[in-house]
Amino acid sequence: MIDFERRRRAMVDAQRARGEIRDDRVLDAMAAVPRERFIPESAWPQAYEEHALPIGADQTISQPYVVSLMTDALELHTGDRVLEVGTGSGYQTAVLRQLVDEIVTIERIDSLAAEARARFADLGLDGIEVVVGDGTLGWPDRAPYDAIVVTAAGPSIPRHLREQLATGGRLVMPVGRSGEQTLTRVRRRRDGLDVMDDLGLVAFVPLIGEEGW
Repeated sequence: MIDFERRRRAMVDAQRARGEIRDDRVLDAMAAVPRERFIPESAWPQAYEEHALPIGADQTISQPYVVSLMTDALELHTGDRVLEVGTGSGYQTAVLRQLVDEIVTIERIDSLAAEARARFADLGLDGIEVVVGDGTLGWPDRAPYDAIVVTAAGPSIPRHLREQLATGGRLVMPVGRSGEQTLTRVRRRRDGLDVMDDLGLVAFVPLIGEEGW
């Protein structure tokens, strides 16, 4: 039997020891979400190791620290409305749901979207709307969003996503070609201008869509 709870605590303790995640609520969220529920059973022994894992359909679940880093960079508040592009297995979504009440998450692959919906239901996670579509176009029906997170790498930040970001909002996305990308944060200033921050190097699957690859 694998002691998932012990391994989850060890993962969070290791992230806390690094001292790079500023918001303790993010680490509490990571401690609350069972990562093993979002990966194939064959990968359970690696559930809390610091690397990405395959989830089917040529997609991956990000390593735990990158999930923490991206969540922390969003600077979330409970009342924020969040858009996630790239639901995948739903792990990042579940972590976000510990911090906010309302999430729209877009997945282009039907089977992954269906599996994520089932996981959210099994875990009793409400307040999450899963839609199937081209995430590079966002989801204007619920815009504007206080925070947008993109879990795949594109050549640039899609115009539609910028337009759906609220004043004062934050967008976090890996930008660059396959292999290695720059994790980028955009802040929408009150004067309408965007400020961009470089948060380091990451490696993500490509963002497929009209404004992606």
